[in-house]
Amino acid sequence: MKLIVGLGNPGIEYQFTPHNAGFLAVDRIADDCGVVLTNRRGRALTAKARLAGEDVLLAKPETFMNLSGLSVAALVRELDIAIPSTDLIVLYDELAIPLGTIRIRERGSAGGHNGVKSISGALGTEEWLRIRIGVGKPALEDGREIKAGGKDYLLSPFRKQELVVLDEVLDRARSAVEVVLTKGVGAAMNEFNRRPDESEKASEGSNGK
Repeated sequence: MKLIVGLGNPGIEYQFTPHNAGFLAVDRIADDCGVVLTNRRGRALTAKARLAGEDVLLAKPETFMNLSGLSVAALVRELDIAIPSTDLIVLYDELAIPLGTIRIRERGSAGGHNGVKSISGALGTEEWLRIRIGVGKPALEDGREIKAGGKDYLLSPFRKQELVVLDEVLDRARSAVEVVLTKGVGAAMNEFNRRPDESEKASEGSNGK
């Protein structure tokens, strides 16, 4: 069974904040699979589902973000998943890339993300598959980057216009998980590790436009 974990903070006050993008992504997958994460298992809310022809366990840790590794490690042990393995996929927010973008990586440092730091510490390795959901501010037209306000920004609710962009990104994150399951990590990285406008240009080029 594959384990698909979304990171976030429990509590209604955090539901639609940037730091809960991972929770929202797993909720989107659950909605599409017709399941609800209500079972308590491995210090997480979980649900079994069928996704892209695979049996999966969807999970949202009930620990707070900085203790996510306790839940992930417990579920990994319970499901007897060897690490590194594509049988574990973790989705989480990434302030370093702009909202509207996702990035798939097979390994990497925490980069200041407490949930990532906790998981790597609990698993004893940085080699685990992650789908990073961009929540950073998009660059200005002249290319200058806007620095989001760190913790205050991550724990403040998304604005309405940001939720519109996020809604599309959650669908892309779900599609990325499906491609990992059906075609492998390499194919998923080739398809999703680019900006949406770059994907459109690549598609137009392949169609001879």
